[in-house]
Amino acid sequence: MKKLFFRLLIIFALQIPGVFYICAEADAEEAEFAAARENMVKTQIEARGIKDKRLLTALREVERHKFVPDEMKPFAYNDYPLPIGEGQTISQPYIVALMTELLKLKGSESVLEIGTGSGYQAAILAELCASVYSVEILESLALRSKTLLRELGYQNIEVKYGDGYLGWEEHAPFDAIIVTCAPPQIPQSLIEQLKDGGRMIIPVGEAFQKLELIEKDAEKTITKDIIPVRFVPMVHGKD
Repeated sequence: MKKLFFRLLIIFALQIPGVFYICAEADAEEAEFAAARENMVKTQIEARGIKDKRLLTALREVERHKFVPDEMKPFAYNDYPLPIGEGQTISQPYIVALMTELLKLKGSESVLEIGTGSGYQAAILAELCASVYSVEILESLALRSKTLLRELGYQNIEVKYGDGYLGWEEHAPFDAIIVTCAPPQIPQSLIEQLKDGGRMIIPVGEAFQKLELIEKDAEKTITKDIIPVRFVPMVHGKD
């Protein structure tokens, strides 16, 4: 049966010139991306102390090059952020990994993301938890990422166009919250929508920013500074 299949495939390719070569080129390109993705995980992420095995698997499986503009695809697995349009960026792979690991996801959580951007962070989260609710204040990016995530087969991600300062009260409280843009101060609405025992990771500041981990316990919050960072500002209010 296998021999017959390959004979038919060869006949088909010979009857339509160029088809076989196009497929071969596509396969070679995907192999290059897979190798670059593996190198990204080993040299940028594992080598810098990220240990969560489920997270490392997700980073190996989610194809980052599909979340950047075509002209940026050759740089998709490099160790820096990339522009995605509308003055926004996709975060450096290590920062995505660090922020995600700090949430300590086990698999059953409901996670709120503020700042959908390209949808890459949401895709990583979706590999690690039960449901992701992502809010994007730029309508064009919200529509683009929603379409892409649907095309990639993600069933546990909801994306909406809205003001991230307000969170997503309809689905609150959340086991974890991740914010991928920097407000001057932590929005109180996000703290209120975080479950007791929940964790939030958020960049905070203007000229100088720091990544902060917030743990909520019986209406108290404990804040821990992680590292200095540089994110796009968090915008308040839709156009």
